[in-house]
Amino acid sequence: MDRTSRLRGMDPSEDDTLHEECGVIGVWNVTDAAAVTALGLHALQHRGQESTGIVTYDGTRFHSHRGLGLVGDNFGDAKVIAGLPGLNAVGHNRYATTGETVLRNVQPLYADFEFGGFAVAHNGNLTNAHLLRRALVRRGCLFQSTTDSEVFVHLIAISLYSTVVDRLIDALKQVVGAYSLVALSNEALMGVRDPLGVRPLILGRINPGGTPPGAPAGGWVLASETCALDIVGAEFVRDVEPGEIVVINDQGVHSIRPFSRVAERFCVFEYIYFARPDSVMEGMPVYEARKRIGAVLARESHVPADVIVPVPDSGVPAAMGYASESGTPFELGIIRNHYVGRTFIEPTDQIRNLGVKLKHSANRPVLEGKRVILVDDSIVRGTTSRKIVEMVRQAGALEVHMRISSPPTTHSCFYGIDTPERSKLLAARHDVDEMARLIGADSLAFISIDGLYRALGKAGRDPQTPHYCDACFTGDYPIALPDMQDNIGRQRSLLAEPS
Repeated sequence: MDRTSRLRGMDPSEDDTLHEECGVIGVWNVTDAAAVTALGLHALQHRGQESTGIVTYDGTRFHSHRGLGLVGDNFGDAKVIAGLPGLNAVGHNRYATTGETVLRNVQPLYADFEFGGFAVAHNGNLTNAHLLRRALVRRGCLFQSTTDSEVFVHLIAISLYSTVVDRLIDALKQVVGAYSLVALSNEALMGVRDPLGVRPLILGRINPGGTPPGAPAGGWVLASETCALDIVGAEFVRDVEPGEIVVINDQGVHSIRPFSRVAERFCVFEYIYFARPDSVMEGMPVYEARKRIGAVLARESHVPADVIVPVPDSGVPAAMGYASESGTPFELGIIRNHYVGRTFIEPTDQIRNLGVKLKHSANRPVLEGKRVILVDDSIVRGTTSRKIVEMVRQAGALEVHMRISSPPTTHSCFYGIDTPERSKLLAARHDVDEMARLIGADSLAFISIDGLYRALGKAGRDPQTPHYCDACFTGDYPIALPDMQDNIGRQRSLLAEPS
């Protein structure tokens, strides 16, 4: 079984969602830095649930606690927080896109260098990590993990530059991929976004002008989303810009731009699904964006219906926008059980078939005798959609129409989102009518790619200069994939060798 399914006690073919990337946070000059970081990680829990970790610096020593599982499982004990002293910290929630789920892969990664300690927390994926790893191993580097994030550590270690920031820049100029990261040294907190800005990172200020007597002056926060600022009482300052390095030290905040400017390609799926609804991404409230997406979806594909029903929770804002635009009542026809963890039942075939009911149950009085439009954010393999449609029919729905607030997911993501290989994506193998038949819906429709862009305030998708990374819908990969090309080349070479 793959790493995700192994965690959940299920067959890989049943894993039918696009999984979150990772969440990162860093704080500088903040009282109770570990506790503040843990709170921020709680807010970012949706971005990764496999493992979590915090590294702090107390002015003399670095302290670390990392573990498998959720933030509350690892940092709910006051003794753990007390063992992480200091005013500076970085934290990480992990959903594994590379490397297995074992303690050695849990971030932040930490290393002792000639210049002092260095901790790094990374969100995203390096598309040349395997090539770099092979080259580094040939040079004698000893890898302690199987995650691509460790490449940063070794590139910094072998750099000939003298300062931490220059070594980091040297490393960044050798990697290819989509990433945001926060790093902590003896002297500074650093935040970085990849040149295209695919992955998010924001800067906030905590306690400006309002610190109690004896406490340090107001500090700084770097985080994946604004929801992490809200929970710790920090104020949003700005987005870290694509290709920018933000360096925070006792002298303030400094901006370095080591890359040539290129057209940005922020991940459009942040608006559709990944970001928390109460976050603001690139100046746009996610909740409002999802409602607008639902409204455009209704204009493009509405059919006569009695009720609009979201597939909770990710389909709720889009369904609200759909219902408002279409003038059809919005109802919670499916109820989600929020307390489903790892199953305590042996996952036999019979139990797997009932598994969707562990997470969702039909609200029969809302559905019985009704023409129902179900609104969801995406269809990946199609297994969950089929079971949801079947459950709604069994509750007495006369018709079941499925509406999806993203275009068809036809390509895999290589930039930090864990998607199945392309052959496992339903939309890569079937047209929309075939998909409707396979999931058992009376009709199926997706928002168009131009409609998605219009909902996000653009005139449409310009194929020459698209504003977002939408490779999972279009196959237009904006960042090179050296590891994939290398793998293809090696396979061809092996096939060409004489037997």
